[in-house]
Amino acid sequence: MVLKIIEATQAKPGAMILIENEPYIVKSNDISKSGKHGASKCRIQTSGVFNGKKKILAVPGSERFDVPNVDKRRAQVLSVGEGSASVMDLESYETIDVQINEDVNGEVAVEKQVELWDIEGIKMIMRVL
Repeated sequence: MVLKIIEATQAKPGAMILIENEPYIVKSNDISKSGKHGASKCRIQTSGVFNGKKKILAVPGSERFDVPNVDKRRAQVLSVGEGSASVMDLESYETIDVQINEDVNGEVAVEKQVELWDIEGIKMIMRVL
């Protein structure tokens, strides 16, 4: 579910955009000024939320990107497996199996509280609280 649509010149560092239906976080956006007969150009460096891949885009300033709706929730870890964990949502008390982000893989432990992101139906543990 798309929250809104922004132009390439509005993609600030820290913003999240969809590239090829995958969520990416903008790391930097270098905007060149428009010339005598041309439009501005943007060089956007991004990092994948779920896969960690880095992408660099060179697009016109009027290029449009979808901004995904991110549902952030708190959860408690019930058990930890290899690359995934079973957690209990602290709002609805439902138990779900989710993936663990590579950045926090070593920090996730039983009975710790974590922040769970739901983007486009994919759920992942993003940080330990």
